[in-house]
Amino acid sequence: MAESRSTGSNRIGELLVREKKISLSQLHKAQGEQKKSGERIGYALTKLGYIKESDLADFLSKQYGVPSIDLEEFEVDSEVLKLIPKDVAERHQVIPVSRVGSSLIIAMSDPSNIYAIDDIKFLTGYNIEVVVASDAAIKRAIEKYYEEETGLTYDDVLEDFDPDEIEVSDDDDSVDIVELKKSSEDAPVVKLVNLILLDAIKKGASDIHIEPYEKEFRVRFRIDGVLYEVMKPPNKLKNAITSRLKIMSALDIAERRLPQDGRIKLKLGKGREMDFRVSVLPTLFGEKVVLRLLDKSNLQLDMTKLGFDPEPLKDFKNAIHQPYGMVLVTGPTGSGKTTTLYSALAELNKTTDNISTAEDPVEFNFPGINQVQMHDEIGLNFAASLRAFLRQDPDIIMVGEIRDFETAEIGIKAALTGHMVLSTLHTNDAPSTVNRLLNMGIEPFLVTASVNLIMAQRLARRVCSECAVPIEITPEHLIELGAKPEEVDDYKCMKGEGCKTCNGTGYKGRVACYEVMPFHDELKEMVLNGASTAELKAEAIRMGMQTLRQAALKKLKAGITTVEEVVRASAAD
Repeated sequence: MAESRSTGSNRIGELLVREKKISLSQLHKAQGEQKKSGERIGYALTKLGYIKESDLADFLSKQYGVPSIDLEEFEVDSEVLKLIPKDVAERHQVIPVSRVGSSLIIAMSDPSNIYAIDDIKFLTGYNIEVVVASDAAIKRAIEKYYEEETGLTYDDVLEDFDPDEIEVSDDDDSVDIVELKKSSEDAPVVKLVNLILLDAIKKGASDIHIEPYEKEFRVRFRIDGVLYEVMKPPNKLKNAITSRLKIMSALDIAERRLPQDGRIKLKLGKGREMDFRVSVLPTLFGEKVVLRLLDKSNLQLDMTKLGFDPEPLKDFKNAIHQPYGMVLVTGPTGSGKTTTLYSALAELNKTTDNISTAEDPVEFNFPGINQVQMHDEIGLNFAASLRAFLRQDPDIIMVGEIRDFETAEIGIKAALTGHMVLSTLHTNDAPSTVNRLLNMGIEPFLVTASVNLIMAQRLARRVCSECAVPIEITPEHLIELGAKPEEVDDYKCMKGEGCKTCNGTGYKGRVACYEVMPFHDELKEMVLNGASTAELKAEAIRMGMQTLRQAALKKLKAGITTVEEVVRASAAD
């Protein structure tokens, strides 16, 4: 068989040379590639760019006197796919296309392979008609259709359940732990939970929400900041699934009345690990489980790739490289503040400096940085950690969040005594952070003396590059959003139509929008004179600060995001 494939391949290569479609040296290079990869000659030729796939298909069509087909524009019915098993399709490099009466039409790159045609005829019992396509197109089609057909789906797993198999008492006071543990380790439950975790990784989700309600039980994934429902398992499985997740994260399965936090570590092979931060919350109809996916391999620490524009990036880098002072990053939960702080620490992480961080929780561990996990229940909070850090001869300190006066006061004193302090706050924009600190009880002169820079950020979804198409937006609408009238003609707005890559959403990935406010002397003077947030913002803009809306509009102008995302991620100035 291998010999006949090789002979057929060589003949196709020789015919292409004879017809001057490729040169002899190109054929020899492709044959060398073929020996290394074990693929067909046609695949090697298209991969090396010596001939286009469409030209190869047309050539083969003329050569063998059979029609050619563009598999990209053809949708194969799932019933037809079932006629040829995946292993046969891969062995002969064929794809079933359609069935007409007693005939089955198959696409292959070598219609002279009588052995393959006879094998499929015997296997299916149909008369075989052949159409031709390039090797690469057939390879892609096999990956596309057979992955969909043979990949385990939620429905497949749920079919494994016997309806009476899992019934767990809903009465919180009388939980049979043995029964609960047994049901949670039942093969279909294990399979379903594993499938949910792996599907979330595959789809690039940042969070998994497993939620029980009175009459239904649902699973949602947060992808690029937006929640999508992915499945609704039977309601009676809720306790078994929750218990399975609690066992995986080493939590107490008997405790169903109090919130619990844990962690799951999954080894994915090839040295890749995925951490899930697990939070269990008792709700009216059972325990809701939220898992945060922490994928260190996807952690983007290169500041230029986070979405920074050159000028704000220069200001931010200047501020973090000062010998002392405070840099504050603000924004709501899930706006990427931690990633920005981690990227700053990665840049500052040198053997000459002692860096300590107080985090709740520690999301990623970095070599060379002393990271401390908060434990409020035993009194280890941000303030207590900060006090301890100051006795540890630090150079750079990172505090996960300033939540109260005590933490803010110690942080500011550390910044005033020769340390670089990085931290986060929950405020809407950079100028309003000053008033937040003042409202906590910090004196204005301490704020102006310690703060180097304040930065607000938001995440906007990126338009999917695979299905992006240009769209027209009226100049009036752009001006209404905040665009400068003289720039409206420069906007190249795009929108994703929805494809397999982006799960039909039109968006893939996210980009950060930054509002960077260096604390200039003029702003410090205004704070000491009791200026309002609006006055501070106006002065900062006058001094060149780019607001969140302007940063989002820049991303819209470059075709990176959409109007909807600009409105969702930023408020009008």
